[in-house]
Amino acid sequence: MNKNFDDIDDNPFNFEDDFSEEISFEEPPTETQKVKSFVAELPVLTPREIFDELDKLGYKGQDEQRRALSLMAYRHVSRLKRIYVQEVDRKKLPTKQNVLMIGPTGCGKTYMVELLFQSIFKIPTVIVDITSFTESGYVGDSVNTILTRLVLHSDGNPHLAQCGVICLDEFDKLASSGSSARFAGQGTTKDVSGYGVQRELLAMLQGTTVTVPMDYGFSEYGYRAEISTQDIPFIVCGAFSGFEEILKENRSNIGFQQKNQTDAEILTEQEAQSFQRFGFLPELIGRFSRIVSFPKLSHEVLRQILQENVLPQFQNEFDGEGLKLSVSDSAIDFIVKRCEKRGTGARGLQTEVVGAVESAAFENFGAKSGAEIKIDVKGEKLISEAN
Repeated sequence: MNKNFDDIDDNPFNFEDDFSEEISFEEPPTETQKVKSFVAELPVLTPREIFDELDKLGYKGQDEQRRALSLMAYRHVSRLKRIYVQEVDRKKLPTKQNVLMIGPTGCGKTYMVELLFQSIFKIPTVIVDITSFTESGYVGDSVNTILTRLVLHSDGNPHLAQCGVICLDEFDKLASSGSSARFAGQGTTKDVSGYGVQRELLAMLQGTTVTVPMDYGFSEYGYRAEISTQDIPFIVCGAFSGFEEILKENRSNIGFQQKNQTDAEILTEQEAQSFQRFGFLPELIGRFSRIVSFPKLSHEVLRQILQENVLPQFQNEFDGEGLKLSVSDSAIDFIVKRCEKRGTGARGLQTEVVGAVESAAFENFGAKSGAEIKIDVKGEKLISEAN
């Protein structure tokens, strides 16, 4: 049978109808656009609102210090919005603000950083112990890997990392023994952890472009990215034990009776010299536009933290076991005084409570329900009783 090819349908599946409408594909947002959207969505809070939000999140005491860091956080977010959203040339704006926080352990330095940037603003933030870092070429973490950690906290986006915050804890441990020869440029051999790390931090704190490894393998052929630190504020924390004595000595050398000079002006005049004697490069300390001193927490504030922040966590745990946990006023004072005596501040409150409830938890968890566990003081010891 002969078939006429003119009768064959050129489009037997009727594809023409399927493609009658024009198909469009949306291009995925670029890394820069992602950063712009992220910054645009950051909450807009006044410094006073940030201060109050810290209180709602459980931060107690340190009012003056809270004001200083609330303002610093506001200025950082406002600066980001002007640069990325309003597209203002950063050269027309004040530079980023680095902050040095001095205070004893358990006074709330790093906790404030966590609440401000991780809880309230949810900005990429890393808090690292600076004592694990060494000068390049030695065993240990290189200073540049601090930025690697920041990128990892930014979902691997180096552009987003440039909006983040870096907190260096135990910063005072970088201090080396004072030596005028070192500062004069002599004795230039490398120092594994002290001046070597300080020198490598200089440009980073000021604002520069750093080539950063994207993994911890340090492979010669590993992927690297360039990150600018010109918008990354550095917040450093440390106890700086003994610094107050050095500062007082420097003050006494010039006297307090000079005319037209306030205590604050004397402090500012003597800071560089005092930090140098403590073991820091003066130019490194000069990178910090704000120095915030944290006093140890008072008995009343520690008591408030224990009652409002720490104990409710354990009481909720006991509630889940069908038990009621109560702590007498004398036991609360006993716990607070132990923390004050040991110098552990708010950080030691939970440790003291854990020791008090462990025996009660061991005897009653999973065995009893409906009982009340009371923690009290007997002699010089905390005891727990079940009723």
